[in-house]
Amino acid sequence: MTHAYRVDSEVGRLRTVLLHRPGAELRRLTPRNNDQLLFDGIPWVGRAQQEHDAFAQALRDHDVEVLYLTELLQDTLEYQPARDEAIAGVLDDSRLGDQLRKILEAFLGDLTPEALTQVLVAGLAHEELKTGRGLVYQLMDRHDFVIDPLPNLLFTRDSSVWVGDRVAVTSLAMPARERETALAQLIYRHHPRFENVAPVYEPALEHLEGGDVLLLAPGVLAIGTGERTTPAGVERLARQVFASGLVHTVLAVPIAQDRATMHLDTICTMVDVDKVVMYPAVAYSLTAYTVTSENGDLRVSRARPFLEAAAQAMSIDRLSVIDTGLDPVTAEREQWDDGNNTLAVGPRLAVAYERNVETNARLEAAGIEVIRIEGSELGSGRGGPRCMSCPVLRDPA
Repeated sequence: MTHAYRVDSEVGRLRTVLLHRPGAELRRLTPRNNDQLLFDGIPWVGRAQQEHDAFAQALRDHDVEVLYLTELLQDTLEYQPARDEAIAGVLDDSRLGDQLRKILEAFLGDLTPEALTQVLVAGLAHEELKTGRGLVYQLMDRHDFVIDPLPNLLFTRDSSVWVGDRVAVTSLAMPARERETALAQLIYRHHPRFENVAPVYEPALEHLEGGDVLLLAPGVLAIGTGERTTPAGVERLARQVFASGLVHTVLAVPIAQDRATMHLDTICTMVDVDKVVMYPAVAYSLTAYTVTSENGDLRVSRARPFLEAAAQAMSIDRLSVIDTGLDPVTAEREQWDDGNNTLAVGPRLAVAYERNVETNARLEAAGIEVIRIEGSELGSGRGGPRCMSCPVLRDPA
């Protein structure tokens, strides 16, 4: 059964969201590989699952339909073309060599959709491939992976983002995350829920990550460019959304090349049609280039203060800022703990980590209702409620 999905803003009432419940892939993290797999620590997996379950339930309690990525993927793998595409994507790895590739192809081909889903997400360790042999296999360390796990799949915002009734399946910059977009693309191409949904971006294009894309208002996108999204990625998405008639203005927003500010949504998210929660250290220094289209050509303005450029593009007098605390130490701590990374469930209603006490108090003082969730383990991969969610249906703001 097909559904009509559409997202035109950050704050319209949330109706359907795509999540990924963390699982066995997090158990693959060790002090030896967590840096390579982009985690700052080793999460307590059981607690992370409890926290994520509470997050999902909080959304359901506010009438949000929760879709799980692994359930959609398993459904998708019931279809042979999707199954063939998934296996081909895994085998397209130059590290394997011909003999191990052939063995792996036979192994994957014998798996049920449920088991194949598990391997695609949690990876496959050297010792788990009992039929393995040959030079490549013999020279692997016993702790190496034949198929790498995807612990960052938790952050579903990055691999796909909806703009109007189109989906942008993104192009993730870090090698540890490349296969995430392959799984997202598989679902959007083959799952009956998304039949007739047209893509507006694809993984083969320039680096672009969903955490850098904010739908400030219908027809207005802000796209951060920094550690993960390249200027070429911003330009490509701008061209695509202009050509599709989805957007009239794009704001290109340079952000610091830093782990603490890896995406635009680590320093700024929307909590109302005219309010953002924002890291005070950058709120009034952040700039934006306004990009519009004229007869197919991009017109790029000079850099202006982000808040000023955003308000003009949104046709409002002022974009109000709720910051993460005036004390610079508190603000820095809460920014690191994803205090700015809120998920709007509707206007003036947002999900936030409970540990960001100062930020939450300032949100409530500004008239925003805060749905507090635990996140001591979920945050070890550097992501908050917005990072962990991909809205696929919102009401008009």
